[in-house]
Amino acid sequence: MEYFINCNTSGLNAYAIPLDKNKAEHLYRRLGFSASVDTINAAIGQTATAIVDNLVNEAANSNPIAPPAWADWNNSNYPEDDQARNALKNSQVEELSLAYTKSLITNNLADRMSFFWSNHFVTQLSVYNCNSFLYHYVNCLQRNALGNFKTFVSEIGLTSAMLYYLDGVYNNGNNPNENYGRELYELFTLGEGNNYTEQDIIETAKALTGYVERGELGCEAVTFDPEKHDAGSKTIFGQTGNWDYDDVIDILFEQRPNEIGWFICKKLYEFFVHPDSQDEAGNAETIIQGLSATFIANNFEIAPVLAQLLKSEHFFDDDAVGVIIKSPYDLYLNFINETNFSYDDDSLNSLMSASTLLSQELFDPFDVAGWQRNRSWINTNFMIGRWLTFEMFIQNFWQSNQEQFRTFGIAATGPNGATTNDPDEVARAIIDKITPKGLLTETPDYSAAFDVFREPYESDMVYQNGSWSMMLQNADSQVYLLLLHIVRQPEFQLK
Repeated sequence: MEYFINCNTSGLNAYAIPLDKNKAEHLYRRLGFSASVDTINAAIGQTATAIVDNLVNEAANSNPIAPPAWADWNNSNYPEDDQARNALKNSQVEELSLAYTKSLITNNLADRMSFFWSNHFVTQLSVYNCNSFLYHYVNCLQRNALGNFKTFVSEIGLTSAMLYYLDGVYNNGNNPNENYGRELYELFTLGEGNNYTEQDIIETAKALTGYVERGELGCEAVTFDPEKHDAGSKTIFGQTGNWDYDDVIDILFEQRPNEIGWFICKKLYEFFVHPDSQDEAGNAETIIQGLSATFIANNFEIAPVLAQLLKSEHFFDDDAVGVIIKSPYDLYLNFINETNFSYDDDSLNSLMSASTLLSQELFDPFDVAGWQRNRSWINTNFMIGRWLTFEMFIQNFWQSNQEQFRTFGIAATGPNGATTNDPDEVARAIIDKITPKGLLTETPDYSAAFDVFREPYESDMVYQNGSWSMMLQNADSQVYLLLLHIVRQPEFQLK
């Protein structure tokens, strides 16, 4: 797949050229779940610095989802009857999933980042099976998404969801459990095998003991029991003392800042810029080192790193556009934002079900390493599923409101969208709106797509005599058929 080789040689200097349509769409596809025609038009002509700084500030000051009525429930709050209890628990998960998905659609960078962290600090609802734990875990993701990474690491490790998921709740002083200590280093902060030893993990597990008080009712928030903490001396990264949980976090960030900086900035690079950070020229490595230096110099604040990356020449380089494969959530949410089609709770529930079928289940990644990324989304099994579920997605929009297809076609084309007599102009505008680089596999004049767009008319007379326009009766179905064609194209899978 040579198309995905990273040939980007640009640096971290701010991109100074005012944004055109292509660059504005690239920015919003990556820092959120894309954007409407109106949002892109408002961004055209602005500088990357102005837009990114505004969106970073907006994200840093955004509010998490309001706590539901059941946010602090334990098992005693549920019916004793198994069927009734399970039905209520399922409805609560659906309620939170729906609220979070709505935030993903509207909350730009804030929840793009909380979504990113959910696949970094992984937990699985199916393992701990407590809805109150799930709410507080999501709340932690949202509150810390652009905050201080050290604080984030500290807080996420003490959520009940994480304590149950990685066995911290069974980590007693007289019988330490190494699971969380291992993943703290391997998956959350340093990277596998990156300057820690098995002995560091053993000693860390001892320092993390004591968060084992589970209550008697079930699904009660985990608390610390000092009698279950190992009060002996431990040596972690060469530092010896009677360390506890807070000490572990302090020692980790004091003794391994460069490793943390590199590991986290590499993940951010691969998520926002290019899945290949191992380019032959080594320029990606230079960029990651620069981001890491910013991360460390700002005491592990996340926002300055994102701001530097998202307004850089490297981010806006042509070789960074259209090289990341959309996850299922990207597919569906990007399309909603780009078309501005109206949606309701049923639409979003269908979206979430389809994403689950394609192996991206909200709050339940496959394993502790998270959802597998990029090329794995388009294997032979998932590719057909992407086509079929997306066609059904479009059909549902068509059945609910056909006129919105005409509205989208006009808006995508621009000021003369309603009056142009050139159907190819409209077709090209729609294609360019929902694909990052157009249809590279089509002939230069996009003939196959243009033919699809003309299909609702049996005769070309309306085209030949110049009387065609988007206001004709069947123009809405032309947009519908064209969208069904585009979503099966390879380029639609990219962002």
